[in-house]
Amino acid sequence: MKATQYNFQLKDAVVGLQFLFVAFGALVLVPILTGLDPNVALFTAGLGTLIFQVTNRRNVPPIFLASSFAFIAPIIYGVEKWGIAGTMSGLAAAGLFYVFLSMLIRLKGSGFIHRLLPPIVTGPVIMTIGLILAPVAVFMATGHTGDGKIVLVPFGPAITISMVTLLATILATLLGKGMMKLLPILIGITVGYLTAMAFGIVNFDAIAKAPVLAMPAFVLPELNWEAIIFILPIAIAPAVEHIGDMVAISGVTGEDYLENPGLENTLLGDGLATSAASLLGGPPNTTYSEVTGAVTITKAYNPAIMTWAAIFAIALAFFSKLGGFLQTIPVPVMGGVMLLLFGIITSVGINTLVRAKVDMSDSRNMIIVSLILVFAIGGMSFNFGGVGFSGIGLGAILGILLNLILPKSREEN
Repeated sequence: MKATQYNFQLKDAVVGLQFLFVAFGALVLVPILTGLDPNVALFTAGLGTLIFQVTNRRNVPPIFLASSFAFIAPIIYGVEKWGIAGTMSGLAAAGLFYVFLSMLIRLKGSGFIHRLLPPIVTGPVIMTIGLILAPVAVFMATGHTGDGKIVLVPFGPAITISMVTLLATILATLLGKGMMKLLPILIGITVGYLTAMAFGIVNFDAIAKAPVLAMPAFVLPELNWEAIIFILPIAIAPAVEHIGDMVAISGVTGEDYLENPGLENTLLGDGLATSAASLLGGPPNTTYSEVTGAVTITKAYNPAIMTWAAIFAIALAFFSKLGGFLQTIPVPVMGGVMLLLFGIITSVGINTLVRAKVDMSDSRNMIIVSLILVFAIGGMSFNFGGVGFSGIGLGAILGILLNLILPKSREEN
């Protein structure tokens, strides 16, 4: 019998709820930061996980899909520029990009992805995702709105709350044992929230106004080509991350999911889940490494447990009081978590270069990394046919082109 044989039993419901709890902090953090509805994110995470399982029914990996951090920056920018509906069309296109990649893998094998998107491209692109967001984290940690224009909490209480939140998150990450080590964001937000209550800056009106049960505030996408072209290249980083997650869960369970059900099917499931989420106004989905860590600790390999986690996520989406509670989290609390979170995203990009042993003394490599970072972070923009290219998307496109055009050294060849 395979370690991951699907076996749907009622007794697994409690374990499934536990796994949802592990994912919960990161799952709702993305919509809170980007202005999307947390209840919609819960619904689309559950729906996305079920779509992933149906797509990979030949041999379902014990994977839970939920809100992707890689898209935080473009969603924040997109919501401000094109609104939620316009931004969703770009996110839906990102999901279709995964589907396109899965079709290419089915036809040509997975090797071409590594040739088209080597670490010298994906590493700095991931770095820009965190670095572009750094000012937003600092503004919120000091009590401002994300753009820094409005003061919501005085500096003194704000910096105290954010630093306490940051410290609690760091300590939970470094000192947590077992399941507690998988909940640093949730622990940090809890400690920060209690600190904010002590300062008397938590407003509970949103909880009082919210009904107990309500339909999540779904938003249908509106076609916006500018949003699509801006967001589409950003899908490169999480697509590559997906491969790493499949390798990780394969190592945990002892099965090679890159072969069965195959990367072409797992990436297809991820893409369909992301597009489905965007069609309802939810953030793009990605495979959650927190839940993979929980699988490692519990040895609960039965993928039906993730079915239960998905069912609970969908059920909680209709509990409107939960969304009301999440709206009461003060800005400095979120800022404290973001200070660490966006720095970690940048560090992941650096680690991508380190693990691949990229020679940064090579002039070609320095040119590619330098231009990706400066073009993406510095605000460079180009306009072709009335459509603008800027930010992370421009950096990703530039990196791919430079990697294909610039001659390689003899050592690399």
